[in-house]
Amino acid sequence: MVCHPFHAKDAQWRFAMLQPLTPISVTRRPGCQSSPRSSISAPRLFSTTSPTRNWLVPPSGETKKSPKGRPRMRTGGSVKGTTVVWGQYGLRMVDKDRRLSAHHLRLGAETIKNKLRGMKYRLYHRVAAQIGVYTKGHEMRMGKGKGSFDYWAARVGVSKVIFELSGQVHEKVVRDAFRVAGNKMPGKYEFVKYGDPPVMGVTKLGNGVTAESLLRPRRQAPTNADRVPPNGPPVS
Repeated sequence: MVCHPFHAKDAQWRFAMLQPLTPISVTRRPGCQSSPRSSISAPRLFSTTSPTRNWLVPPSGETKKSPKGRPRMRTGGSVKGTTVVWGQYGLRMVDKDRRLSAHHLRLGAETIKNKLRGMKYRLYHRVAAQIGVYTKGHEMRMGKGKGSFDYWAARVGVSKVIFELSGQVHEKVVRDAFRVAGNKMPGKYEFVKYGDPPVMGVTKLGNGVTAESLLRPRRQAPTNADRVPPNGPPVS
């Protein structure tokens, strides 16, 4: 009796499943204690290297649609984000706050990389596109919602540093690369270096201008003796 080819393959598979498993050798680190469950090695489910995140797309998206909003204008005397922290040179916005799209940010970063091709440097991104922008079609009536997703953007306040750079690159070369990158992005930018004074609002500190002088009131608060009644001075 000749066995059908399908039944022959099925028999071979069942015979292979009944064979005993071969133990796997485990290589332990020196100083580690053995455990009764370490006879079979298991794949590592984690890595010591940090994952590479995309600065132009948020990692988890949005749970709800973001409002249009406006960049925050720090009026309490904060100078956070206006100086170079990690690198030697930086690109800072000077005209007004605005919303930069991920396309413009990527275009500026690629321009810097093209200008500095072949040189040893490191580029830092101080802003990230994490605000969703939603648009609707033309001639659409009101009350139809925010529309569908269009692109990711970042709210950049005035005097905010966008890019920083460090490495073995001459200052004039970096200045020219930042100039070209600023021309490809909306807004006006300036070149700053590590150690330059911070900016409070739109006023640069230094040369006699301090944070205390800016926070000091421009005129003295009136006292009760200086106040005039709403109906004028009393008539004698």
